[in-house]
Amino acid sequence: MRVDKCIQCVDFPCEDVKHENYIVPDIEVNPEDLSIIMISEAAPPDPSDYYYAGGDPLFQQTTVQAFKDAGAEVSSMKDILDLGVYLTTAMKCGKTGYGIKAATIKQCSRILQEELALFPNVKVLLLMGDVAIKAVNYIAKSVGEDRVIPAGSTYKIRGQDYYFRGMRAFPSYLQAGPSFFIEKSKRRMIAEDIAEALSLL
Repeated sequence: MRVDKCIQCVDFPCEDVKHENYIVPDIEVNPEDLSIIMISEAAPPDPSDYYYAGGDPLFQQTTVQAFKDAGAEVSSMKDILDLGVYLTTAMKCGKTGYGIKAATIKQCSRILQEELALFPNVKVLLLMGDVAIKAVNYIAKSVGEDRVIPAGSTYKIRGQDYYFRGMRAFPSYLQAGPSFFIEKSKRRMIAEDIAEALSLL
């Protein structure tokens, strides 16, 4: 299955994102083989930094390091996929500033909802940062369910069991991008969350 052939944004209604940075995973995967979906924030400013770009893109570098920190023996996105982990972003376009408006997250969560539905065997959602958490909460609300992750600082709500439609959901911190190498305490918590997620498989 080619993910980018299954989901797409048609009319690009959001105003506070860079539409020219629109990216949906363009990889071939067997959806039955994937058990974890890691959702980060937004497409990178430079498409060559995206998870599945050629060479050694920034998102691959920081994510591979996060999995290594968690004790996984990986060196590439292929290795991570081989563990049964699929990576995507909540926002398919790039950011224009530091934050993203709630209405934009809600709008783009519809595409993420279609994307999640492609994977029938997923047991775990790793929600890497506030945007991913908000997007999944919007998806839950759209299908008449309570929010998956409660309001509050991530460090306060971590370590508890949250579920969405039978999938364990982990609220965590953003692992994609240059800030990953700077914030040591968050990096440690990211590793803990990834390790616990992998232990559930």
